[in-house]
Amino acid sequence: MTQFSSSLAAFTAGPVTTTAAARLVTALSALDWISVGRAGVKEPVSQITHDMVLGESGAGQSTLFGAGAAPARSAALVNGTTSHALDYDDTHFAHIGHPSVAVFPAALAMGQVHNKPLVDVLEAALVGMEVSVRVGLWLGRDHYQTGFHQTATAGAFGAAAAAARLAGLNSEEIQMVLGLTATRAAGLKVQFGTMGKPYNAGLAASAGVEATELIKRGFVSQPEALEGAFGFGATHHGQQDVQAGLDGIGDEWLFESVSHKFHACCHGLHAALEAARTLDIAEPEVAEIQVKTSPRWMSVCNQIAPTTGLGAKFSYRTVLAMRAIGYDTAKLESYSDNVCADPRLIRLRDRIKVEADESLSETEAKLTILRRDGARLEAHHDLQSPLSLSDREDRVRRKAKLLIGNQMADEIWAMLQSGGSAHGLAKYLTVTS
Repeated sequence: MTQFSSSLAAFTAGPVTTTAAARLVTALSALDWISVGRAGVKEPVSQITHDMVLGESGAGQSTLFGAGAAPARSAALVNGTTSHALDYDDTHFAHIGHPSVAVFPAALAMGQVHNKPLVDVLEAALVGMEVSVRVGLWLGRDHYQTGFHQTATAGAFGAAAAAARLAGLNSEEIQMVLGLTATRAAGLKVQFGTMGKPYNAGLAASAGVEATELIKRGFVSQPEALEGAFGFGATHHGQQDVQAGLDGIGDEWLFESVSHKFHACCHGLHAALEAARTLDIAEPEVAEIQVKTSPRWMSVCNQIAPTTGLGAKFSYRTVLAMRAIGYDTAKLESYSDNVCADPRLIRLRDRIKVEADESLSETEAKLTILRRDGARLEAHHDLQSPLSLSDREDRVRRKAKLLIGNQMADEIWAMLQSGGSAHGLAKYLTVTS
């Protein structure tokens, strides 16, 4: 009955053999997480949660994005929410969620509480994000399709694993942490488009820290609460595919295939934008553009003629026109009301057609460009296609520099490569005006 959770607990508690690729991708995700978190501190949802936590005047155990410190579980809440506020963080398509924004806040908060070296924090974060992916696979697509937000649900178990590893708990205790997290893991897709979506990430991070702290103090939970008869899987429409969740655990790092966002818009638009990178897509040579995409995205990111920067983030026609005109889709400032009103953009946008293609997966897109000289250009991109580690590093670091500046991005990257402490890394969460 407890094969799945006991195996996850044993993996979390034991020594792990990491690969160079897994370590590099984890460091890149840490840089990406700090960058999007710093960039998101002025978002209303970030300020509201930040002000609430500071208003409670708790012990300053862990650093908050922006300024100040708070108890570890409160810091995890704020930092998870803030780093998901822009929805510009990494995604793992195997469990349909955002691993870093749930796990890194818990890992860094607990790393500060226990004064851990940075290498331990990164290793615990890698373990936690691997757990979140595997719980996502175990829950399966039905869980997500029913309406649960897996950043919040699977992510909470990943946050718990990272926190429990840093707290030094044994496998039996970690299984109880996972069991207690099963009572706290929560988050609904109905919150998409509101402050509730980034808050879901904060809830996951905070739940992992809270469950760890309680079990560490002697709290007893039901160890079968993940896969028991009335457990999380059974009550949350989980397919409970143990083989999918455990296959290769300890030998294969599924987190290595995480997808980093290189465009500041809905992930459903990224395959089309990546296809556009390989073609000559520039005004005024373009006569017409045709996009084919998975039917899933037609109701998510196919706004026809948005007039706001936020709407542009959910519009194939707008982002492709932006790219053709020369706006950098990686920059936050490219998504503005003024850009949407650009007459050049409007003229080209109206020559872009978007069609659903059931043969395409949700990570694929096909692009056809008709040039005014009669040339026909075609490209296909799948976000699941392997990206070389060197290319991934170049693009994540470039994105970080766009968000937080060259010097700070380079400093953080140097620390992530050479080592330091949890407290040393946490200093970069502070944003001075």
